[in-house]
Amino acid sequence: MAQIKIKNLRKDFGTFNAVKSSTFTIEDGEFFMLLGPSGCGKTTTLRMMAGLELPTSGEIYIDGEEVGQKPASKRDIAFVFQLFALYPHMNVGKNISYPLLSQGMPKDQVKKRVAEVAEILGISDILKRPIGGLSGGDRQRVALGRAIVREPKAFFMDEPLGALDAEFREHMSEELRALHNRMGATTVYVTHDQLEAMQMGDKIVVMNHGSVEQFGKPQEIYDWPATMFVANFLGSPSMNFLRFEGMLGTNKSSIEMNGIDFKIPTALEGAKGKLAIGIRPEHIKFSDKAQYRGKVLATEYLGTTQIVTLTTPNGDVKVRTDATGKIKTGEKIGLNFDPRTVTIFNAENGKALLSNANQGVFNRG
Repeated sequence: MAQIKIKNLRKDFGTFNAVKSSTFTIEDGEFFMLLGPSGCGKTTTLRMMAGLELPTSGEIYIDGEEVGQKPASKRDIAFVFQLFALYPHMNVGKNISYPLLSQGMPKDQVKKRVAEVAEILGISDILKRPIGGLSGGDRQRVALGRAIVREPKAFFMDEPLGALDAEFREHMSEELRALHNRMGATTVYVTHDQLEAMQMGDKIVVMNHGSVEQFGKPQEIYDWPATMFVANFLGSPSMNFLRFEGMLGTNKSSIEMNGIDFKIPTALEGAKGKLAIGIRPEHIKFSDKAQYRGKVLATEYLGTTQIVTLTTPNGDVKVRTDATGKIKTGEKIGLNFDPRTVTIFNAENGKALLSNANQGVFNRG
């Protein structure tokens, strides 16, 4: 397996800039997620890494070798697509064995390798079945088997579970992660599903409009988003933003909003103008003693928890709280914020104002 380094990677299609100077490193053996909405450049980035698109500029290193201008066949990688692209005239075993046979590997070695991969994927009993009669999940396993059997340096996957229904998709994501743990393979996985990225990834790159917004571990990105886009894209419900205009002095430990002082992370950078307090729904607590209050607009029962939507002087907020609490529409409730869970943003450019406490977790590409 291999480390993969991306340096100042750029891709233009005519006058359209699809990927803008991306830089990040994928360590050997990591399960790495490229996350973002449709059109953000994540698939184009993956295709450049795989050799299916040549970059306009920048460098791509796989296992220490610069491969940016090399074709896919010279990069020793395996690609799994959303549409499985299996050969319909071949049975399962022949689909898996085809890459090895095309390389001229002796048939006895091919048979042994196919049997090993089929055992790993749990499809030993369907090796002689035609592709046409397989379920979506079995087709996914065959596509994975065809990639795994070559033992490449890295696996690249472009939304491989996108064609599956929600329940089976969750099951297959667990299987994929378990398979990765057994093999220790370097895997790069494209998805628009933030829950999938958080569940499966060791590291995540969040992309937007062709740029890397943030790069890091899932928990770090969730807890300390570098931009309002990242804060809004990750989480369900997403981060709340309480917007206000004011001035923050360097090292100030509190801010005033609507005549009420709020404690904030210390050592904050100075800023003035349009600002926003960002806080996750699960980090807001109800308190009769809190001065800052909101009026209940609606409640959503989710079994063990409920989502309460309130209107405040600085915008609507959602609070995730215990489902047993009796909350009435129209009720006014005090809201408490733990300063350790608060992020302050410059609302004009969308960037977080960093503190000494959380500066180390921001690793912008």
